[in-house]
Amino acid sequence: MTAEQFRALHHGGPPLVLPNAWDPVSARLVAEAGYPAVATSSGAVARVLGYDDGQLTPPEEMFAAVARIARAVDVPVTADMEAGYGLPPKEFAERLLETGAVGCNLEDSVDGSLVDVARQADYLAEVRAAAGAELVINARVDTFVRPVGDPVDEAVRRGREYRRAGADCVYPILAPLDQLARVAEAVGGPINGHAKTGGPTPTELAAAGATRISYGTSVHEYVMAQLRDLLLSLGEGPR
Repeated sequence: MTAEQFRALHHGGPPLVLPNAWDPVSARLVAEAGYPAVATSSGAVARVLGYDDGQLTPPEEMFAAVARIARAVDVPVTADMEAGYGLPPKEFAERLLETGAVGCNLEDSVDGSLVDVARQADYLAEVRAAAGAELVINARVDTFVRPVGDPVDEAVRRGREYRRAGADCVYPILAPLDQLARVAEAVGGPINGHAKTGGPTPTELAAAGATRISYGTSVHEYVMAQLRDLLLSLGEGPR
């Protein structure tokens, strides 16, 4: 599937649901379950590689991990690349395309602070210029997880700027359902909603206006919790 075909999944029909994977095995399971694409989780990939979330993974290791995932499945892969790891936009786009990914998630906060909206819009525009139509850009808006005056108003302002810069989809991560609906109505175009294994559900997010739904780190966290319980139940447990 090409980037253009993946882009089309964001428009019309049921919402695009993306349980986030973290390695080739989890990616294959997502594809085998019938999902039309695989999204990575930067936090989950980072932890598998021995790092924590927050741009702490060396870029070469993250690109290599994405490439392994893309090689493992026949469906399109979109990669959560945090804030671009400090790379110039042209280099970022070229290196990501080399992995085989057809999409990326780019967030607008670094070190716990929101990036200036014009600076982020410029970065997205330069990634778009370098990649052309070969990357589906999901622009994450962090106003609901970072200190800001009115998170809805700021999310709308940022979402509109990012769409003008060439983003295909806007992702107001962790927006409550009622506020997600307000952002979706004001920004227009595809909106990414954030689901969790304990809710909100894809059905609830779709009703609030989401056309793309991803799970972030929550699937990995759920699996690790199950593994932890299993390990404690084996034999007599730790000695």
